[in-house]
Amino acid sequence: MTTQAELAARFEAERGRLRSVAYRMLGSLAEAEDAVQEGWLRLQRADAGEVRNLGGWLTTVVGRICLDMLRARTTRREEPLEDGGAETFRLPDPVVRPADPVHEAELADTVGLALLVVLDTLAPAERLAFVLHDMFAVPFEDLAPIVERTPAATRQLASRARRRVQGATAPADTDLARQREVVGAWLSATRAGDFEALLELLDPDVLLRVDQGPGTAALLVRGALDVAGQAALYGRMAPDTFPAFVGDGMGMVTAPGGKVATVGWFTFRAGRVVGVDIITDPGRIAALGIDWSADR
Repeated sequence: MTTQAELAARFEAERGRLRSVAYRMLGSLAEAEDAVQEGWLRLQRADAGEVRNLGGWLTTVVGRICLDMLRARTTRREEPLEDGGAETFRLPDPVVRPADPVHEAELADTVGLALLVVLDTLAPAERLAFVLHDMFAVPFEDLAPIVERTPAATRQLASRARRRVQGATAPADTDLARQREVVGAWLSATRAGDFEALLELLDPDVLLRVDQGPGTAALLVRGALDVAGQAALYGRMAPDTFPAFVGDGMGMVTAPGGKVATVGWFTFRAGRVVGVDIITDPGRIAALGIDWSADR
């Protein structure tokens, strides 16, 4: 018979991987923690002595929990908006670290935010099939009962999701030295209000997205001229904006007085910025729990 202490120890050994599964499924650090905790509660209610492969059992249970959460999220998106239809969206929660050599080695294990954005466009069952099979090598035979399809149909779900991911995520620049250079130039240009310098950094079709929180109209700006104008407009915030590792690349945080107010990241291609994503929602920023001292 497995004791409670033994069960807890075995679960803790799996927690990090389960959190990675849930984060890739949900794109939310807080919701990922909720899903993992619910997995622990279900394990306590189950007959753990009958579970031969605890890691596999927990992966499928947490996957099913995430699938239910995604379906509930999709339902909420389909509900009419009180403001009469203003466009809203939710950017994924980024993992944020100071831009220093100590944290650079951690980037290899960080999921790309661009990938999470694309995953969020998939149907819940497609996302589960792709994440659990392609990223965590869960067999289709184990996935099929979760999505209530045959193994062959589940394979088709993953294949369809894979094609959409590959089609929407063109290769991006991963050269950190170049990313640092661009982010540094961005901050210098915004501080100086140098519109022309900002234009030099931007792809002509660059897209700026600002996630301002639930129930708030999203800010979507496309095109180098308009994005540079927005950046110059908010240049007054630049003295309190610092480079940071955001997700798997370079980004920035705005932290007046050491308190993080916004988090932003860039998508780079061919040496230029093709995407700027910024979170300004105070609740989400607080939930990220970023430790950022004022003397950086």
